[in-house]
Amino acid sequence: MAYQYCSVQDEGRLRVVTLNRPEVLNALHADANDELAAIWDEFAERDDLWVGIVTGAGGRAFSAGNDLKVQAGGKRRPNGPRGFAGICNRFDLDKPLIAAVNGVAMGGGFETALACDLIVAAENAVFALPEPRVGLIAGAGGVHRLPRSIPLKQAMGMILTGRRVPAREGFELGFVTEVVAEGQALEAARRWAAMILECSPKAVRASKQAAYHGMDEPTLQQAMRTIYPAQRENMESDDYVEGPKAFAEKRKPAWRNQ
Repeated sequence: MAYQYCSVQDEGRLRVVTLNRPEVLNALHADANDELAAIWDEFAERDDLWVGIVTGAGGRAFSAGNDLKVQAGGKRRPNGPRGFAGICNRFDLDKPLIAAVNGVAMGGGFETALACDLIVAAENAVFALPEPRVGLIAGAGGVHRLPRSIPLKQAMGMILTGRRVPAREGFELGFVTEVVAEGQALEAARRWAAMILECSPKAVRASKQAAYHGMDEPTLQQAMRTIYPAQRENMESDDYVEGPKAFAEKRKPAWRNQ
């Protein structure tokens, strides 16, 4: 299927979505966000797709964020319920997402990466939430996700100034999972995806759901005592039996997602 603002490639259990507006550094507007929301809706619904990667076309940018020229031209309309890039307001996706950041990740671009579970960044990647510099705030999750990802004072240093943070510093701060050579972000993201795909998809989803929802619990004890829905589904699945059985038989498990 042809898309206007991105490209989609399904590789077995993996979906790779490439933001494809390199002429504007992959900046997005409401129409693009709606298109991406539909793509991720389909990804969520399909049993045969287990991991997703999002990256940017060209060698310069992951995404420069909101297309300000559209806003300045008076053509901006609100994003749909799934938010920027179709994922920033999506809180019910238990399948893992990986951001392959191959260049600039500014504003909504950085927020898109923060909405993913892993961020793999090329050495030339640069991250920032520059919204206050143009009279806005990072309202697609940046002002909330960043302080939950790194120490508060470090997060506020980025949020209140809009300063640019290179990939290596992002790794040291803790919001970047791995830094790789320029041009290698997507390849490295595929490597991470392959490691995830070696695991039980139901166990992966249960782990993601428990980790994120557990952080919303008031205490560690409450988080550990709660059995989350995906965790229950995993315990009642055939794969819950297949894993230990394969280990005992000294073979690779044949995950069925059932």
